[in-house]
Amino acid sequence: MSFNWPPLYEPYTPPAPPPKPKRRRTGRWIALTIFILFLAAAAFVFLRVGQWLVVEDPLAPADVIVVLSGEMPERAIEAAELYRQGMASEVWISQPESPAAELAKLNINYLGEDFYSQKVLLALGVPADSIRILDQPAANTEAEVDEIANDLRADGKTSVIIVTSKPHTRRVRAIWRRRAGQDLWLIVRYPDSDPFDAAHWWRHTRDALSVVREVLGLLNAWAGFPSHAL
Repeated sequence: MSFNWPPLYEPYTPPAPPPKPKRRRTGRWIALTIFILFLAAAAFVFLRVGQWLVVEDPLAPADVIVVLSGEMPERAIEAAELYRQGMASEVWISQPESPAAELAKLNINYLGEDFYSQKVLLALGVPADSIRILDQPAANTEAEVDEIANDLRADGKTSVIIVTSKPHTRRVRAIWRRRAGQDLWLIVRYPDSDPFDAAHWWRHTRDALSVVREVLGLLNAWAGFPSHAL
């Protein structure tokens, strides 16, 4: 006769592992959502930055029209049109830096952009005595704004129409507000013939370079002009 004795001890069964916390999975979804939102915001900024750079003030009579250096002859043509509309009695031309002094030492006569802008104005009917080339060559937009503001005050004038290119308009306005003071009134305009494609700026190298330059220039202006090369 046999007996089935109960075991002296129960075999040890380890407890089931606790369920994995959902925090890791939730954290990953949050990080992914933030990343997608960041990409969407970056894409929106990328697509719209060209249009954001272009601003224009309502047209009104002013004391002076100023042609900023660059994009010749479009800016001079627009200035002549504004003059014919009676928007101002004078047209000033900003003078860019040039190698004129160095070439003069070699007895080489250099005709700069300001010379040809003046010729454009004359050809389009602006009288010679209504045209003035600013005295100081300007290295950048900051220097142009400083010279324009100083000359306006010296002549007892208070308002100006500045003609520049489409992507440059917002930077001109930003620099003017920071450097010209509250006593001078700015109207910023661009030529209707400006070929800048604000909605598709990335398709053309020239437009893309303009956008990069203007964005960096705006950052420089907002930072207080730490760089004088823009």
